[in-house]
Amino acid sequence: MIKDELKNIIQGKSQVGYGELIQTIALYLRRSKETGTLAQAKQHSKKQETEELIKYINTHQLWVCDINFDAFISEGAEQKVFVKDTQKVLKLNDSIYYEFWEDYFHNLLLNNYFFPETVYNLIGFYKSPDNILYALVEQKYIKADEPTNLQDVKYFLENNGFECTKNNDYYHPELGIILEDLHDENVLIAKGILYFIDTVFYIKSAVFWL
Repeated sequence: MIKDELKNIIQGKSQVGYGELIQTIALYLRRSKETGTLAQAKQHSKKQETEELIKYINTHQLWVCDINFDAFISEGAEQKVFVKDTQKVLKLNDSIYYEFWEDYFHNLLLNNYFFPETVYNLIGFYKSPDNILYALVEQKYIKADEPTNLQDVKYFLENNGFECTKNNDYYHPELGIILEDLHDENVLIAKGILYFIDTVFYIKSAVFWL
């Protein structure tokens, strides 16, 4: 079953074709909340989680300092995008859409499962001069060759079990997975194929973990 596959991926019980580092860090943060420093707090915060994540980054030397900021091409509320080469883009994301970093990493894993054509590869992390932590991910560079018809997006997702809840937001009632913000800049069309380049997945725990 798909839900069982996804549970095993989120829990680190099965290997992933893409995103092994993503899976490893998500599992590290989960275990920290359950048994480590974060578990000692009555109610852990994202700030505490970020401190724990930075410990992991330092230990495993995952800092990236050589970002070419001259290659900047776009920016949204959640991330900054840079051209790496003709095949790839780099994205800096500060996880602002998520309550916790763990949720952001789960989003990446879900994207890689549902949309392998636009997988995220976690390169490392960057801290800005104003002390904001970003994850640096790599993704295929998609160049659209026609405008996106959002009805096509809706048709595709409904055929895969998602229901439109409002505007460009969707929910999969069997899996307990929310997929939001699928406007025409986050889903591109190239050679007649839909490419989901900026996904915002959330897990509805009460349903997903049943």
